[in-house]
Amino acid sequence: MEKVSVLAITKNGLNIALKIKSKFPSWKIYAPSKFSNNENSVEWYSEPTAIKVADLFKTNEALICLFSLGAVIRLIAPHIKDKKTDPAVIVIDDKTTFVISALSGHLGGANKLTLEIAHELGSTPVVTTAADVNKTIPVDLLGSEFGWKIDNDSTVTKVSACMVNEEKIGVYQEAGEKNWWSGELPKNVTIYPTLKELKNSGSTGFLIISDKKLDLDILADAVIYRPKSLVVGVGLHWDTSKDKIKECLEACFKKFGLSLKSIAKFATIKKKQGVKGLNELSQELKVPIEYFEKEDLAKIPIPNPSETVKTFEGTPSVSEAAAIKSSGGRLIVEKQKFPPDLTITVARISN
Repeated sequence: MEKVSVLAITKNGLNIALKIKSKFPSWKIYAPSKFSNNENSVEWYSEPTAIKVADLFKTNEALICLFSLGAVIRLIAPHIKDKKTDPAVIVIDDKTTFVISALSGHLGGANKLTLEIAHELGSTPVVTTAADVNKTIPVDLLGSEFGWKIDNDSTVTKVSACMVNEEKIGVYQEAGEKNWWSGELPKNVTIYPTLKELKNSGSTGFLIISDKKLDLDILADAVIYRPKSLVVGVGLHWDTSKDKIKECLEACFKKFGLSLKSIAKFATIKKKQGVKGLNELSQELKVPIEYFEKEDLAKIPIPNPSETVKTFEGTPSVSEAAAIKSSGGRLIVEKQKFPPDLTITVARISN
């Protein structure tokens, strides 16, 4: 985490905060100005602590409080919204006996941070979320270390309840990293090789890892994860607009039943003049662009070479060659033409 603040409101708490900062030097310490001792690593505040907490809660990824859990709850309660936006909140007692994950344990990362801090301080970590206590799969975090996104989070609570209650859970995966769980799977979880077997498994809940659009009668009881498994190869002119690229990309993914959430990156040829439209779409979708020299693309075997492209770009393919080279995998959508200035290809990353 980049933005983490430690709040101490007692002299002893301040000493603990300084010890924490020695382990995590990028974190900021805040303490009341009445305790000021000219310590440069502390940001002293004069406003009421309730106001400071409100500010830190809104501007940090994690807030570490060195005072009682009850006081912390009262101070943060007016500012809590939902688990997707609230920061991680961690509470440490005045003797560093316990490090408590108090808010946003999973999505906010409080559980993970609690374990790290407790390890450094020699304290006992306190984590109460059911998936962690029962050492089972945290449905809302599966694949998060790989950048996977949940397609629709409305079913997460239902499937999580099935998981922690040890009801039968079926898993199907057709894309993405395979090492999403280390060790033996929980006894109530079974991986199925096909969607047909998954549907007929008699499972109460389902986890589906796919980059395809799905139309199944089990979706009301399923959480669908979108792995970053697709590379979009793009051939275009320097002045092709962002709106055209976006419109054609969406049309292509709709036609072939693919999820835009699974795009890992764009891939294209390196031009002397940057393509503004692609750069703008990259920023909007938060999808990076990988560029290749024409000489490197010319070496890639592709199914649909073009003499016209070779004449203008110095390689018989841009979109197909770039997608193959970037993904290290195979094409799942061959070159789609959107006249007069755009081609789109999709490849699946090899895992």
